Order: sequence, then structure tokens, then C-alpha cells
Amino acid sequence: MGLGKVSSHCSIPEMDDLDFSRFLDKSRRLNVERQRSFDERSLSELSVGVIRGALESTEISYSPGRRSGFDSPASSARNSLEPHPMVADAWEALRQSLVFFRGQPIGTIAAVDHASEEVLNYDQVFVRDFVPSALAFLMNGETEIVKNFLLKTLHLQGLEKRIDRFKLGEGAMPASFKVLHDPDRKTDTLMADFGESAIGRVAPVDSGFWWIILLRAYTKSTGDNSLAELPECQKGMRLILTLCLSEGFDTFPTLLCADGCSMIDRRMGVYGYPIEIQALFFMALRSALGMLKHDTEGKECIERIVKRLHALSYHMRSYFWLDFQQLNDIYRYKTEEYSHTAVNKFNVIPDSIPDWVFDFMPTRGGYFIGNVSPARMDFRWFCLGNCVAILSSLATEEQAMAIMDLIEARWDELVGEMPLKITYPAIEGHEWRIVTGCDPKNTRWSYHNGGSWPVLLWLLTAACIKTGRPQIARKAIDLAETRLLKDGWPEYYDGKLGRYIGKQARKYQTWSIAGYLVAKMMLDDPSHLGMISLEEDKQLKPVMKRSSSWTC
Repeated sequence: MGLGKVSSHCSIPEMDDLDFSRFLDKSRRLNVERQRSFDERSLSELSVGVIRGALESTEISYSPGRRSGFDSPASSARNSLEPHPMVADAWEALRQSLVFFRGQPIGTIAAVDHASEEVLNYDQVFVRDFVPSALAFLMNGETEIVKNFLLKTLHLQGLEKRIDRFKLGEGAMPASFKVLHDPDRKTDTLMADFGESAIGRVAPVDSGFWWIILLRAYTKSTGDNSLAELPECQKGMRLILTLCLSEGFDTFPTLLCADGCSMIDRRMGVYGYPIEIQALFFMALRSALGMLKHDTEGKECIERIVKRLHALSYHMRSYFWLDFQQLNDIYRYKTEEYSHTAVNKFNVIPDSIPDWVFDFMPTRGGYFIGNVSPARMDFRWFCLGNCVAILSSLATEEQAMAIMDLIEARWDELVGEMPLKITYPAIEGHEWRIVTGCDPKNTRWSYHNGGSWPVLLWLLTAACIKTGRPQIARKAIDLAETRLLKDGWPEYYDGKLGRYIGKQARKYQTWSIAGYLVAKMMLDDPSHLGMISLEEDKQLKPVMKRSSSWTC
């Protein structure tokens, strides 16, 4: 028994392997009948415990649910995995985090850590945190909670958003929300946080992108495009993208953002054009492109998306990409070049390249660096941005393979004893004091400063399946299974190898639990990848060699 299933068998747009230019003069939506299949295997022995609230005393069985119709490179050779005993415990812990609004499940709270005295906002439903939970429920055939979440957050988007007398953009999505129960009046109220209560008072940029990506995942998983076609959802997508596609003073197609506006939600020097936001921006644009209607308002938005995608893909693949050859080229840069023929377009001083990069970069392999802006390149590795780049096909096939080569070559540094480093390397000493503002939570190899986050396991697994390297994901999952349950599903781990439970990490962190479940289900049935992966558009391939991508 699930939380509810959509019975519609409507066809949905298949917009994965596409030419963006076709959208400019397209007068109708492309509807292709999607072939769906169901896994007949019975895994009822994995029945989990008791569910809170409205589902109390209901026995729920884990089942793989619907497939997504994606032909993974590894799917033909995969072997069905025997369920690990941790899976049942994970499902029970995930259901402990359910949040109900007027009797309906609408999300999962960030953590159910009864041992922690300080709750802060861990008892709220975060948009970004709920994504792995939503994917787990979708893969298990439980769609109603995801639909409820999408509609409730859309409702919150429509609220007027004011912080210190300043009005936020109309399309801004909340970072999180909380359900306030009034037992006397027997009413439930939603209270949203758009950044006015967050640490640092930074509004989330990623929430809107995750919402669009999740809407597409719901559509792909259920085969029901009626939700995405609702006028409210169409308007919601347009409002989110209008915030990002507006023209201004910027000379780059990337999105300018504040530090702390994404998963790295405290000051870590990721202001400007961080890779995480650019990759999510690209993925949200592509996801919306396949769901927007070709009516008057939709066509205008589609035209702007197509133009931005072409510019953004070229910019990111050219200037954010780093491999051995590129590093050598930057090392030999001339500076103070003027005119449009300049090779060193951002005037990067070669002496600013940190020493660790030369040892970290393998002969084979590469990655999208953390940031590029005038006179400054952030050479750090950021896991989420690189994985999303693979899943969205922001990375070309060659670049995606190079990223996986890097992960294999630098396994100890990026994976260690507990997957997966959120960023590498850690910053310390004087640089830590300047960049983080002496943040005691972001000391070296902890939290966002080189900590290891189990939630990233699902993103790594998805990237591994897409690139045909499931063995890498299997190895990472095996590592996680040695400790995650025993340690109480921590939020993050500390140390160079991720050996220690984070000094301030919450236990029973929901996205650590859900991330593990998604990784397991995806590896067991790679067709689930279709709800979160987009194939490369051949029209976006820049005409250039990888080794000379920094020249015109």
C-alpha cells in the first residue's frame, strides 16, 4: 500500500534527446507514447514498521515501482541485487520523517534527531532536502506525497515575500516550510521561510530549480503530464525562469548569485557563478523546455530558454572545464591581454593557481571547477555540480567520462571511507578565517568545508549508471553500508577520509536515509534513471577541441 498512485496512462513528452532549435517554430507539443513496465518481483519480506500519523499501523512493502523507460548503458549487463538488511530500516526511518497537512502527506522533515537538544530548522520541510525523499517515493510507486508537495510549494511561491521592507522576486521559491498545528481550532497552517529566518538571511536560488526538476521527475515516473500542464504549474515555471532569464549588466550567460544560496548554505566563497547553481540552472532550463506549453506566454519563455541554453552550454564547457591540458595552458597564460582576441579572457594570474591542483589533476580525467570570475578561478572540486552536469548533459560525453576517470583516480581524496566529499580540498588557516568569517562549523574537513555527505551517494550512483560505470557506485554503496545505519544516519562525516561522524551532525538526517534508498533502487533497476537524467542535445556541442577550449 502506498501513499497514493496516479492511475492516468496519458502520454508524456519525450524531450531528452532533442534539438533545442526545434522549439522555436514548433506549434504543438510532441507527444510520444511512453512504454512503461512494472517489476513483477515480490519483495514483501522487506515490510517495514509503523507509519506515523494518518498511516499509523499500516504495513508497507518496498517494491521497485514504475520504471522510467530509460535505457541505461549498464542496464543490459546488470545483475539484480539482493536486498540489504539496511533497506528495511531506511524505509522505516524515512517514514518516521513524514509531515502531514490536513491529513495528507506533503513532505519529510530534515531530521528526526531526538538526541539533539537544539531543533533549529531541522523540523522543517526543505525543498532541496525533499528531492531524494521524493525520488524514493516515486521509485516505490508512491506518487501522492510528491504531487502534494509540488502543489503546496507552488502555493507558497504565490505569497508576497518581504524581508526587512524589501520585496523578493515573484518567482522565488521558499527554502523550507513548516506545518503549524492548532489543536484547539483543529487547523493546519503552512509557514514558509524565504531566507528571512535562515542563517545569514540568504534566499535560496536552488529551490526553484529543484522544484522544476522534481516536476519533470514526477511526470516521467507517473506518465501523467496533467500536473505539469496545470495553469498554476505553467505559471510557476515561467515565474522561476523569469527571475533568471532577465537581462541586465552581466556579460556572461551564467547566473550571478550570493554565497550561501544553495546546498552550501553558509559562507564558503561560492559567490558569483558557482558550479552547483549553473548546473542546476542548466538542468532546470532543459526540464522546463520539455514541459512548457506552446501557448502565447509559453512560446516567449521557450525562445528565451533556447537562446540561453546555447550560450550557457558553450560558456560552461569552455571556461569552467579543467583537465591536464587545460591546466598546463592556464599555467602558461599571458596576462593583461586586451581585445576580443585575448586567450586569457578573465585575466587569471598563473601564480594564483594553488599548488594542490598540480598533484590532484591526473593525466586522464577532468572536472568542472567551482567558479570562474574576473581574475579569479576557484579550482576546488564540488561534487553536486559535477554530478548534475553529467545528469543534465551539461557535460559532453567526453567530459562526463573524464569526471568519472577523476573520481576513480582520486578515490581516496573524494570518497575515502564514507561517500562523498561535498568539496575538495578543505580551506584552512588564514584562508579559512577570511573566506568563512571564522565559521566554527566549517572548520577544515568538516560540514561544507571538505566534509563527507552520504546524501551525495544518489547523485554519484545516477552519474555512474549514466556513464556505464555502475561498479563505482557499487563500491561507494558498500562503503556506506558498513557504517550508516550503525552510526544513526548522520548528516555528514568529518576528516580527510570521512572517518568521523560530524562534530555537529544531526542523526537520522532524512536525506542521508533517502539518498541511500535512491542509490540502492537505481542500481537495482537502472531504468529509474530516466526520471532524473537528460540526454545530450547534439546541437549544443561546441565546435572545438578539449585541449583548446579556452581559445576562440
